[in-house]
Amino acid sequence: MKKLGPGHTLAACFTGYITQAIVVNFAPLLFVTFNTTYNISLTLIGLMITVNFGVQLTVDLLAAKFVDRIGYRPCAVAAHVFCCAGLVLLAVLPDVLPSPAVGLFIASAVYAAGGGLIEVLISPIVEACPYRKKKSVMSLLHSFYSWGRVAVVALSTLFFVCAGIGNWVILALVWAAVPLANAVFFLFVPIYPLVEEGQAAEKPASLLRSGLFWFFIVLMICAGGCEQAVSQWASAFAEEGLGVSKTVGDLLGPCLFAGMMGVSRVLFAKFGERIRLRLALLIAAGGCIAGYVLCAFSPFAWLGLAGCGIVGLSVGILWPGTISFASSRMPRGGTALFALLALGGDVGCMAAPSAVGALADVFGGDIRIGIAFGLLLPVLMFAVLFISLLRRNRQKARLPLCGRSGAAVPPSAGFVQTAAEGERGTLPAAERTGGETSEAAEKQEGGTPFSDG
Repeated sequence: MKKLGPGHTLAACFTGYITQAIVVNFAPLLFVTFNTTYNISLTLIGLMITVNFGVQLTVDLLAAKFVDRIGYRPCAVAAHVFCCAGLVLLAVLPDVLPSPAVGLFIASAVYAAGGGLIEVLISPIVEACPYRKKKSVMSLLHSFYSWGRVAVVALSTLFFVCAGIGNWVILALVWAAVPLANAVFFLFVPIYPLVEEGQAAEKPASLLRSGLFWFFIVLMICAGGCEQAVSQWASAFAEEGLGVSKTVGDLLGPCLFAGMMGVSRVLFAKFGERIRLRLALLIAAGGCIAGYVLCAFSPFAWLGLAGCGIVGLSVGILWPGTISFASSRMPRGGTALFALLALGGDVGCMAAPSAVGALADVFGGDIRIGIAFGLLLPVLMFAVLFISLLRRNRQKARLPLCGRSGAAVPPSAGFVQTAAEGERGTLPAAERTGGETSEAAEKQEGGTPFSDG
């Protein structure tokens, strides 16, 4: 048998994100069916979404503690088993239990636990793989969630048209085969160490005391919020912009948004090594601002739909780009860093759509007004990145001058300078996470970060 290598690990991780796309996007296609078949109120169905995100947030938080103790392989296998079990329970429990709603809640909680674990585990597993172009691989990884979402929506809709939506139980069992097969695959693929040998990973408490860590948390909250605040309303924009039925709108809107996300992630995977991460994120945040403006203020509905696509194209870089940026700047962050970043992203995913909907209700159900308030998220992200870029450039311009004037830089100044760093500025000692920043991390950004994020 041929020995498995990092390529097989990547294939398993790609399938892991397809699995996450299944558990996140399949059930929402059936919300109307749940409402009519089981007489479950829309309020309870909405609460099911809240439970889903709540379970994921809990898993994100706990994973920072237990993943390193248990190990990546058993956790990855367990994550896919949870996803498989949740989909099977979704097909079985509503017809078995006295209360169908209870069955749906249990199934949702089970596959949400699996999805939360996948979100925490897959990125660090890929980051640890022996590939030089880390941010390109990370972007390509996250594109599989986008393509998975398109496939789930398109293939499920095709199944419902051909076989009837009443046979959705069969499709749930078919989708459950994907995480089951990948659980077996993860038993055999190689798993590489995330932190280099001889180094100790940062403790969660140490990360929480770092200003740089909170900088990345803010970026992740904005990244998750920017994506979901518009993604949730993609169907409405399609229906209004093209005057199509709800079924067509449900298909076209989410597929347009997810497809544009996938395109941007594939393009960034191919060309991303030519641009610095901070600048790429800044450009993407600017694109989000433009898309939000079109969604909220365009006088033509079709332009609002175009804005939805622009947001998808721009936001595709934000989540994987921020993860790559954080891992390059905090190379000893370990599992705790990835888990807490996922927690921050999920907070944005949960809070932003709710806020947009609540604000829209206040103003008579006008979703455009809700989106206009949501514009604060990409503006905040752009501002934080722009300020960080200015501070970094000021440090690079000022500190080398001190070295050329012959004045010594005292250790108390909090900076460490080496001959190799002389031409590209100095690295704040406070940003070194307990050790020397890796050479790969320096090359990835092409410069040095600022001291407090």
